[in-house]
Amino acid sequence: MYQILRSLSNQTVVARSVQQRALCILLAFDRWTNSEIATELDLERHCVGRWRIRWQQSVEALLSIEINEPTAELRRAIIDVLCDAHRSGRAAKFSTQQVAQVISLASQSPRDFDRPIDSWTGRELADEVRQQQIVASISVSRVNEFLRLVKLKPQHRKGWCFTTEKDRELFDTQVQEVCQAYLQAAERQQSTGTHTVCVDEMTSLQANERRAETKLPGPGQIGKIECQYTRHGTLSLTGSWDVVTGQMINTTIDETRNAEDFALHIRETVATAPDHEWVFVMDNLNTHYGEPIVRTVAELIGMDQSELGDKKRRKGILGSTTTRREFLTDASHSIRFVFIPKHSSWLNQIEIIFGVIAKRVMRHGNFSSKKDLRDKLLSFIEYFNRTYARPVDWTYDGHPKESQRLKRPRTWRQKRQNTKTDEILALVA
Repeated sequence: MYQILRSLSNQTVVARSVQQRALCILLAFDRWTNSEIATELDLERHCVGRWRIRWQQSVEALLSIEINEPTAELRRAIIDVLCDAHRSGRAAKFSTQQVAQVISLASQSPRDFDRPIDSWTGRELADEVRQQQIVASISVSRVNEFLRLVKLKPQHRKGWCFTTEKDRELFDTQVQEVCQAYLQAAERQQSTGTHTVCVDEMTSLQANERRAETKLPGPGQIGKIECQYTRHGTLSLTGSWDVVTGQMINTTIDETRNAEDFALHIRETVATAPDHEWVFVMDNLNTHYGEPIVRTVAELIGMDQSELGDKKRRKGILGSTTTRREFLTDASHSIRFVFIPKHSSWLNQIEIIFGVIAKRVMRHGNFSSKKDLRDKLLSFIEYFNRTYARPVDWTYDGHPKESQRLKRPRTWRQKRQNTKTDEILALVA
């Protein structure tokens, strides 16, 4: 920080006032009094005191930047601290209450005001502000300025899915069970050789062939992809992701994904280490607890098929959905399932891998046939395992966590700038 101040006091690329104030702070570091500094720099004594106070108010924020952020950011922050305060200028055309009403209007649905749109634009918001007689006239740029002031972007949306579980305690229990399966996976594999695997399906993968050759990007140009294509059918991919090793250990690609296909996939996955125990994490798709998978698990753990009962007569383990799930989740079995809560696919680690496959293979892919699609998917998964696949750094344990990111302290200028914003937000609230 001292070196930056010394540099600013000698540079001519910054404003003269910034140079003078940097030198003022440097002399204060050398224990000069306000009167001595004022005499040396030809300033008023009260002016020197004001800038020493402002530096003192900002030093905590500057130290935080110096520790956690690049030197360039620290230099920008110091220059900002040494700049003049914002001038009051002419009287504000819009009162704080009017600005708060504009922000409040932007936070509501346009359909509440008989507009057949789902999000506001600056032009439509300015028009509605005038119609509501909040102000007599206002420009689009001024409306957008108010929105920027409180970091409000009406057009931005982020997708989310709310769980349909009505029993909150049951939901919390299921979430914690899934998280514990992940967090204890490495220890279980080391002590008992248990494999923890996430399983899911990617469905309706389209083998589309572009009708013209893709043009690769060049300097100053972007790539071009033909928008028309010929359909060659669809495939479904069922994958098994090893939580500990961070590898796709088994991949099944076929035209169907019924209960028999799923049971066969689990059988093939277990066959990679038949003498070990297995924990499979998956969603609540009905094929994941159907009769075929129950019979397959029973066979693999050495259980007599006659003990399973009869699905048609609704007797025994096969008799109902509840009994089948209880059998598959039995912790005493060497092969057991852990089901994530409904509409909580974010808890399944393999969804991250499917996202990679969708971006790297499917998004810009060109497939001459279903066989070509299958070959390219398997080739990518082999490449993914060999090059940059790694275990997911799972830290969530099923309980809400406070953000570990420390909020940066504010300088004296930032405190003044935020005063009006805080007042507006308080009025909106």
